[in-house]
Amino acid sequence: MEFMRSAMFVPGHRQRFIDKALAGLPCDVFMLDLEDGVPPQEKAEGRKLTGDSLGRPRVGRTLRYVRINALASPWFDADVGAVVRPGLDGLVLPKVDTVDELQEIDRRVLAQEGANGVSVGSVRYIVAIESPRGLLNAAAIAAGSARVAALMFGAEDYGRELGLPVKREGEAAELIYARSMLVNAAAVAHVQALDGVWPDIQDAAGLERDCLQSRRLGFTGKSLIHPGQIDAINRAFSPTPEEIEYSQAVVAAFDAAQAKGEGSIAFGGQLIDRPIVERARHTLAMADAVRASSA
Repeated sequence: MEFMRSAMFVPGHRQRFIDKALAGLPCDVFMLDLEDGVPPQEKAEGRKLTGDSLGRPRVGRTLRYVRINALASPWFDADVGAVVRPGLDGLVLPKVDTVDELQEIDRRVLAQEGANGVSVGSVRYIVAIESPRGLLNAAAIAAGSARVAALMFGAEDYGRELGLPVKREGEAAELIYARSMLVNAAAVAHVQALDGVWPDIQDAAGLERDCLQSRRLGFTGKSLIHPGQIDAINRAFSPTPEEIEYSQAVVAAFDAAQAKGEGSIAFGGQLIDRPIVERARHTLAMADAVRASSA
């Protein structure tokens, strides 16, 4: 079971940050960044450092994605040519607004796979939804390519387009509609949903509250900008011991009832039928995946 609880941006033009990440930080996904985290005059250096880093032996199970520059930028083709190579698991696609953009990216990535000795179709996508237009098209985008592994909410760019205040406060109620809509779009296509970053790296309590809200909204993971946020995010998007124990009891009781020819049961004062049991089975599968990643 592939899962992405924590997805960390790593500046692609800073060798020491790349080295620290690839040395074995306990993150599910590294997003080596060639886009917003790299100034224009550093793009070429970042492209070289990032491409070279993909050839290193792996430490741990962390997936290696690269956030390239947007399709409309002057750097897109050079980015794809440099990083679609053995060792790459996927691309983070910024500022995708339409299915047509996604499918044009598909064509160019396919060409580079063939040219660079990469298994055709193996490069996956985390697609960043960062605008109202992208949000309205999110369900179609999520289903627009078999390569899409996840949608990711770009809260800061989205907030800029809406003219929201610079400083995020409280539970960011102004973003709940967009976040919920993105989760539903991802669910329609059966892909994962990654929430945007918590920008205040000093506010650990705020991060925990934001993670709790994200999970309650249906997100399966969260992007981040600092290694100090990894453990809190991994905990927040992993089943708790209480959830695992309850799920095991639900599945066992339901299976026993099924063996007697019953389709639903009363358990702990709650009516338990197949949709609830399937959620319990998913929780147990997630717990197994977390244990395997830690082994």
